[in-house]
Amino acid sequence: MKAFVYHGPGEAAWEDVPDPDLEEPGDVVVRVDTTTICGTDLHILKGDVPDVRPGTVLGHEAVGEVVEAGGDVRSVRPGDRVLVSCVTACGRCRYCREAAYGQCLGGGGWILGHNINGTQAEFVRLPYADMSVHPLPGAITGEEAVLLSDILPTAYEVGVLNGRIGPGDTVVVVGAGPIGLAAIVTARLFSPGRIIAVDKAPARLETAKRLGADVVADAAEDPEQLVSELTDGLGADVVIEAVGVPETFEACTRMVRPGGHVANIGVHGRPVTLHLEQLWDRNLTLTTGLVDTFSTPTLLGMLTAGRLPASELVTHSFGLHDMEEAYDIFSRPADTGAMKVVLNRHQEPRAVEPVAGRPATG
Repeated sequence: MKAFVYHGPGEAAWEDVPDPDLEEPGDVVVRVDTTTICGTDLHILKGDVPDVRPGTVLGHEAVGEVVEAGGDVRSVRPGDRVLVSCVTACGRCRYCREAAYGQCLGGGGWILGHNINGTQAEFVRLPYADMSVHPLPGAITGEEAVLLSDILPTAYEVGVLNGRIGPGDTVVVVGAGPIGLAAIVTARLFSPGRIIAVDKAPARLETAKRLGADVVADAAEDPEQLVSELTDGLGADVVIEAVGVPETFEACTRMVRPGGHVANIGVHGRPVTLHLEQLWDRNLTLTTGLVDTFSTPTLLGMLTAGRLPASELVTHSFGLHDMEEAYDIFSRPADTGAMKVVLNRHQEPRAVEPVAGRPATG
């Protein structure tokens, strides 16, 4: 089969690899019909996640069809269409019993495209299938459903729920990429009084406004002052960091009110200074987190009912074999306008204007 294989920082390729086989009775093998690229995959390519070994197939999001199932699998069978969760759960360890699946001690957690071969491939082996794949209604498209693998539960759990957004709150989302936009969409479920989106890309700010941001702010034009003016100097109730660089994290801590919440979603590849000399007396709650995906069934129900505008986050669609081009487009959003790209088996790419530039795959 073909798969997108990581060979070290700046080096990856769509190439032939062996087909996956069942290794444990709880495994399934899924034929990948739809997958996508995550910002975390770009962090891996930059070398920000050094525990990813060369030779690993990347990717942790997919929709597909079960083609083989181990003898212990009870929830799905060959022929079933399923959503692949980005987090694998053994279901038995202390953390899984607390629904903290991202911290699984039994061989799960974020392992796809990290510790084992992932989903940017024609086929993928999935351990602990009963806890880690979800049967899908036929009415939901793969393009919609694949956003429930990672970005929607991540934004909802690590941003919105950790931030404890409540009715009437002023919420600032710093970073209007796919995760930030998903945070805006899911924050609206809690009736905040005002959502402010901060980014440096005009196209992303426009999308943020369309998806529910009440105010948008150019990151280069003093958004901290804007937040202060809109809150009469108090600051925001909740600030969500969805970029993953020191400058944006520090800005979040300056925009939040005393007693407020800073919810960090961004994947940080560099050390960040926590200015406790300025923050120690402000009664702040700071949260970090890896998604647990406990909310996936809830979000799937809302998607089925038409409550989540998931497809509006997708800007580009490719055939599965166009993986390297998709990485190039996704890695240069300022030039290409890419938000979320999806790749579909046996699908021709949408009409996309040719763009110049060095491929992200090195």
